[in-house]
Amino acid sequence: MRSLSDALVASRTEEQRKAARALLRRPLLRASGPDAESFVLVRRHATVLREWFDRNTGWRLLVDSEVARLVKIAADTDDHTHPAREMRSGQPFGRRRYVLTCLALAALERADTQITLGRLAEQVVLGAADPELGAAGVVFTLEHRDQRADLAAVVRLLLDLGVLRRVAGDEDAFVKDTGDALYDVERRVLASMLVTPRGPSTVEASDFAGRLAAVTAEITPSTDELRNRMLRHRLTRRLLDDPVLYYDELDPAETAYLTSQRAAITARITELTGLVAEVRAEGIAMVDPSDDLTDVRMPEAGTEGHVTLLLAEYLASRLGQPVSVGELHRQVRELAVRHRSYWRRNATEPGAEIALTTAALDRLEALRLIRRETGEVVGRPALARYQLAEPTIHDPNAGG
Repeated sequence: MRSLSDALVASRTEEQRKAARALLRRPLLRASGPDAESFVLVRRHATVLREWFDRNTGWRLLVDSEVARLVKIAADTDDHTHPAREMRSGQPFGRRRYVLTCLALAALERADTQITLGRLAEQVVLGAADPELGAAGVVFTLEHRDQRADLAAVVRLLLDLGVLRRVAGDEDAFVKDTGDALYDVERRVLASMLVTPRGPSTVEASDFAGRLAAVTAEITPSTDELRNRMLRHRLTRRLLDDPVLYYDELDPAETAYLTSQRAAITARITELTGLVAEVRAEGIAMVDPSDDLTDVRMPEAGTEGHVTLLLAEYLASRLGQPVSVGELHRQVRELAVRHRSYWRRNATEPGAEIALTTAALDRLEALRLIRRETGEVVGRPALARYQLAEPTIHDPNAGG
């Protein structure tokens, strides 16, 4: 009987871990489609997960018959290293696409249960005609193919999130101006998209920084217990979301709390998620043995992946020293010649090193392995793991 009881506990723990990891990997899960299996686990263990996230992160978990939504609050609203990306090419969204995403969501709030891409485009054009957007340099008129392509990229993102479900047609025909597409509007998913503690319509600040600060602000704690809870939330969020938490980025209160509670915080994260704490003198990284809780991996196959790994090794050998971007361009040009038989054909073309270097630095920055400064790059402490050590040769005939 004890053996059976232990097996049931182990099975339940493993299910809870899978459900928690699914939410961290994709905070919005649907009952249908590719998320269905994960959704079932989250719904089954919703009570335990809701209590854990509320106590340790302050994130709310909302679960109904159609959607499971972990309402995550970002620990750092200044982080630009994990942008929304075009679903096909992987290219990061630019300013106009972010604006179009917001306008499309606003239009869908007022839409019927079904909408065509053409009709959505008309509503977005009306929204983009706002004088304030024009004054900010945002123009959207559908007169050019690149503008239609931007809206199509937004729609594909909304399809992936589950806000829309394609019924007929496709976005390519709309981009080519030869056809249209029809979608169902998934209102439950749409309603869960906004995750700010405060509604944007209640904010009076006019500048972007002020509005962002207002919609993400949390209640200021008034007691020691509440202050400690906020510190626990803030630190746990960063350990779950960031590849590395560096001590020199913490304020004195965060440093003092983490010093006294580090073992407890990391143990709770490990118990729920399976992430393993790697504690160094400079900071903490919650390492994922399964390597599936990140949107940025290293190393990766292909030319870009190899360039990134080699630049990491190069920068690790100069850890803490500023290296100019020009020097990195020269390094990549030399590497392209050296590895021309393995890299893609156009890697040796004039100017190719600029795009390859930029892509590599984007990846390293997202992993918090480097810090970019004006025209220079500085390796951060976690980059040391990519530094090659001098080989040590042991003589089997030597004594000792």
